[in-house]
Amino acid sequence: MKQKFEDYLLIERNYSKLTVSAYLADINNFEEFYLKTIDNTIIWSKIEYADIRSWLVSLLEVGMSHRSVNRKVASLKSFYVFLQKVEEVLVNPLSKHKSLKVEKKALLPFSEVEVSNVLELLENQLEDFKSLRDRLIVELFYVTGIRRAELINLKISSIDLSNNLIKVVGKRNKERLIPLLNSTNVLLIRYLEIYREENLLDPEAPLFLTNKGVKIYETFVFRLINSYFSKVSVKIQKSPHVLRHSFATHLLKNGADLNAVKELLGHSSLAATQVYTHNEISQLTKVYKSAHPRTKKK
Repeated sequence: MKQKFEDYLLIERNYSKLTVSAYLADINNFEEFYLKTIDNTIIWSKIEYADIRSWLVSLLEVGMSHRSVNRKVASLKSFYVFLQKVEEVLVNPLSKHKSLKVEKKALLPFSEVEVSNVLELLENQLEDFKSLRDRLIVELFYVTGIRRAELINLKISSIDLSNNLIKVVGKRNKERLIPLLNSTNVLLIRYLEIYREENLLDPEAPLFLTNKGVKIYETFVFRLINSYFSKVSVKIQKSPHVLRHSFATHLLKNGADLNAVKELLGHSSLAATQVYTHNEISQLTKVYKSAHPRTKKK
């Protein structure tokens, strides 16, 4: 049944392979818990909410965040919705489940100076394939605002050097074109020249490879960004998502239209993009209070 669920997500819902893998991992996690602690056979129609609640408690006991637990529950709930759809179960035991409260923490973007310092640091090290690759990864995150998974899945064919464009496959396999700066285009040309010397330039080959010549992966990208930004920033969070956040925040700060930023980020709704405006609101408030004539009256 899980195979049918996977096909349903990939074909009917048009979810990306990465998203589907995450869903299945969460469902497998519950299944392993159930078989180990509750029963040695799993029949989805006989599982009760109390069984699932025991799983949630076990996740919290090992220190998993409320946000991560909610994600796992959402995956299992989606699976049950599918099971109802194909008439494998009559009742969804999670139909009345309420998500755990999640504390909203403001994500601090890197400053323009911090980003410039990292790019300058990498500019002084452009001696080989590795250093050029690292510089290009940082620059693409900041110049395009793409997600980590989108960058990992870039291919040689994703780059349109003649038109200064990059084609990105986002969530639910939606494609979008993002313009590139001329300087980024020049960097890409240099990178591809070295790439061609060391590898066959297959259009469908991954754009970025590890030092061992295999496709980059999530942990590799996180460590790369964290490593370089740790040299210039004392912020607690130093991740690819913070760099994406910085891209959006800096565009808005410099007058970019919110709808345009929404399209560049690949958001399906404007509400998802508005989260990046919170820093600018505080700045606008300061300007407002210092400039409005009514604030000068005693």
